[in-house]
Amino acid sequence: MLRYVAHRLLVMVPTLMAISIIVFIIIQLPPGDYLSTMLAELQSQGEGAQAGKIEYLRNLYGLDRPLWEQYVYWAWGFLHGDLGYSFEYDRPVTEVIGDRVFLTFVISFSTVLFTWAVSFPIAVYSATHKYSWADHGLTFLGFLGLATPSFLLALVLLYIANVWFGTSIGGLVDPEYLDQPMSWGKFVSVLQHLWVPVIVIGTSGTAAMIRRLRANLLDELQKPYYVTAKAKGLPPWKALAKYPLRMSLNPFIADIGNLLPEFISGSALVAVVLSLPTTGPILVRALQTQDMYLAGSFLMLESCLVVIGVLISDLLLAWLDPRIRFEGGQTR
Repeated sequence: MLRYVAHRLLVMVPTLMAISIIVFIIIQLPPGDYLSTMLAELQSQGEGAQAGKIEYLRNLYGLDRPLWEQYVYWAWGFLHGDLGYSFEYDRPVTEVIGDRVFLTFVISFSTVLFTWAVSFPIAVYSATHKYSWADHGLTFLGFLGLATPSFLLALVLLYIANVWFGTSIGGLVDPEYLDQPMSWGKFVSVLQHLWVPVIVIGTSGTAAMIRRLRANLLDELQKPYYVTAKAKGLPPWKALAKYPLRMSLNPFIADIGNLLPEFISGSALVAVVLSLPTTGPILVRALQTQDMYLAGSFLMLESCLVVIGVLISDLLLAWLDPRIRFEGGQTR
């Protein structure tokens, strides 16, 4: 196991280097950059003072150098915790991201809890009552959740929250709590606004998880070890929880690699529709305006979390499922 972990950690280094090169190239593909666009606008308006500041920033961050030197400067700063400077927000990237990371984490973590809490019991009941009316009804709801676009569901829930509950879902708190420190009133306001984005973001993931867990559990219920356990007199629910249910939890563990980057990015499209103060809209805006340090740092942070999440999920799968073992650095 230790040999396998060490091997994976060593493989992470060239993997992240290759990802950083790809990210940098993709960001540089469109012609020009953010400073060039801003300089052209200022010159058309006859403003010379700001143009001098733009040229200073260009020289400071090496944007007038060859691309390979720009990449080395950016990558070296990232390794030392310097994520660069956001030209659009006129602040360091760490400050721009830090303002919204906490709310993004709250939404993403709540969505994960919602997905697991809803999908787990439904999938178990559906698998143990195969082809019953309840199973057919839950299957229909699952397909409906998969087929409904998130932005459409967001608009529907916006209307329901406003008309039925009198809650205006625009952001995550009421206007009077904006830019205010956390208090009991602000916490209650967050809870009142949180349920809409959690349901919207978690619906498709919940429906997909129900289908995957149900399919895995149906397959495990046909295995000889489960039939033998029941034949020996083991109570049905005890036999279910001890053997097939444990083997069917692989999708929950395998999704950790996808869950960790969601704690940073969130659902960008839903965040734009619901006007949520999360990091997703910032990433979209950074890509549109070619704010290279902001966009590149976002993508690299997500890439790091994906690599770490995949390693964690692999180790947890080996611990959970006795059929998975690491020997000699290889999975068997």
